[in-house]
Amino acid sequence: MSNLIVRSATADDAGILFKFIKDLAIYEKAEDEVLATEKTIKETIFADNSHVFALICELDGVAISSAIYFFNYSTWLAKSGLYLEDLYVMPEYRGKGAGVKLLKAMAKIAVEKDCARFEWSCLDWNTPSREFYDSLGAAAQEEWVSYRMTGKTLSDFAAEL
Repeated sequence: MSNLIVRSATADDAGILFKFIKDLAIYEKAEDEVLATEKTIKETIFADNSHVFALICELDGVAISSAIYFFNYSTWLAKSGLYLEDLYVMPEYRGKGAGVKLLKAMAKIAVEKDCARFEWSCLDWNTPSREFYDSLGAAAQEEWVSYRMTGKTLSDFAAEL
């Protein structure tokens, strides 16, 4: 019988988290955008003042999935929210419950921390993931458009102040 468990990641998991981040980026056709390294993962997620957290899901003691999340804030609700940055399950283990187990673990954390929301983003073309999230009762927020500044655009914009 398989034993699927979720645990908090530790600094010793930086290597597997980095591998999963790279694998997710490959799946999302954005591998060249990953600037993180195992070292920077260890230095940021596991820093004493970090506001980022990670979970590992293991099957029979083998890490097969991870989730990386942080807390945000809703001004309208005057409450924190939990934001899932990355959820990754190794392809050969999909359909075995790891994704649901990680999402439930984060939902539990959100409830325990009195969060008003548990949110994440999904690429519009990622039909399998969107169907999975829909099956859990999550609602797509189609009316919101995400915006982002990075790299030179961010630096140039900040320098204009």
